[in-house]
Amino acid sequence: MNALGVEKVYVVDPRHSLPDDWQDLREKRSISKTSVSAVKWTFVRRFDSTDACFDHLEKKGFKSIVTSPHVKGKASIFLHEGDYTAHTKLAVWFGSEAAGISDRAVERSEMCVSIPMFGMIESLNLGTSSGIVLYEVAKQRREYQSKYRWRNKKGERSKPLPTVITPATLIDQNPAPVESGPNSAIGAP
Repeated sequence: MNALGVEKVYVVDPRHSLPDDWQDLREKRSISKTSVSAVKWTFVRRFDSTDACFDHLEKKGFKSIVTSPHVKGKASIFLHEGDYTAHTKLAVWFGSEAAGISDRAVERSEMCVSIPMFGMIESLNLGTSSGIVLYEVAKQRREYQSKYRWRNKKGERSKPLPTVITPATLIDQNPAPVESGPNSAIGAP
């Protein structure tokens, strides 16, 4: 998730499986190993209930959307139909693999997003679905930030920012001296 720009992860954990203190969580080897150390770079906070988490997010000005393979909520859309730039602060909720998203989270969210699927199985595991959804959200938000400086499509940039950093982009922005010779990492023709 950190690779897609997610700054914070909030976990609803009524059983207290995770520590309350983020520092304790970062030092817990089993979690650090599972997350490939991403927990070191992403803030994680535990909440006792869905309502406590929603209350916190709403107090901070976040709008929430939930994900589910089933049609739920006030508004239900397919992933590609959503505009994920409409809200400056956006929280994306994922349910557990066993139970899915809670009815309470659906009730309190702005809309429910589903990934179109075409096979016999109508759900994906949590890692796969979160990667797909967060990629689409991040892609749209990067494209928006590339074109506009401010909200409501104001402050259009004269030259859009890059939305993807490629090796060629890095070389163009920071030309490195070219060394040639039998032991050089970068050789000139």
